[in-house]
Amino acid sequence: MSLLALLATLLLSYYLPHRQLDLLQHLMHPYAHWLERSFNDGKKLHGMIAWIAGALLPAVIIGVIYFVLLTVHFLLGLLFSIVVLYVTLRCSQFERRAEQIVASLRDQNIDLAREQFYEWEGSDADNYSQAQLARVSIETALKRAHHGLFGPVFWFAVLGPAGAVLYRLSQLLKTEWHPLEDNVFNHFSEQIFEWIDWLPARITAICFAIVGDFEDAVYCWRTQAATWPNKALGIILASGGGALGVKLGEPLPFKGVIIYRPEIGLGDEADADCLQSAIGLVWRVLFLMMGILLLLTIAHWLGH
Repeated sequence: MSLLALLATLLLSYYLPHRQLDLLQHLMHPYAHWLERSFNDGKKLHGMIAWIAGALLPAVIIGVIYFVLLTVHFLLGLLFSIVVLYVTLRCSQFERRAEQIVASLRDQNIDLAREQFYEWEGSDADNYSQAQLARVSIETALKRAHHGLFGPVFWFAVLGPAGAVLYRLSQLLKTEWHPLEDNVFNHFSEQIFEWIDWLPARITAICFAIVGDFEDAVYCWRTQAATWPNKALGIILASGGGALGVKLGEPLPFKGVIIYRPEIGLGDEADADCLQSAIGLVWRVLFLMMGILLLLTIAHWLGH
């Protein structure tokens, strides 16, 4: 049933795309900030309570509703899964946004490409060169594909709709609650998302290696991932860069200063064609995951 729900969701997202860049974030944003205003007094315990209210409780409710509907009829459970995945997965806007930047870079319209990147990622790109803009766009594509597609799909396969919701809400709360140096409110949400994302991040990296350049992906993963500030994201970007044969990372200009970032990946300098290849890599991984779900479904049927 997981495969049917995922396939139906992808088709629905293609023919009825979300208007928002991230529908779940759009719906969750007011609640997340209300939780932060209500619970944030600088203590980790209160951050834990807020995370339970913001991520665990909604996931449990989704799980109970799914179980009840599945008990009543198989189709009700399937339809509910499709609705939850449609709201949860971030696939409607992914390809369109990346393709817009590809087209602008190929037309040598760097100003439009910078504006499109800002609308997509929300980061200032005014001082980026074409190569730098292509590089950060590839990084954004790989990161958003993991957090918005591969991670939720993994937990959906393991725990059903509740798993996908738990993953996305945990990731959103970690993003929405901006920590201060002297405020530990966000520490619990960061720590628990690190646990939740530990296995999905490595599965995504393995899939990048399988559908791309395997040897270079594994080499970059082993030698470069640890240099990135966020280890899980470093694994994803290093494996993705190696699989694509493109250099990622490297210092970037920001408001008149140079921000140091380690070099990850290897091969060519990033350009529009590399960004197009990154889009193809994401789709190949998604098809690979669907193929694995198909094999698991067949094995389940044969086991009965």
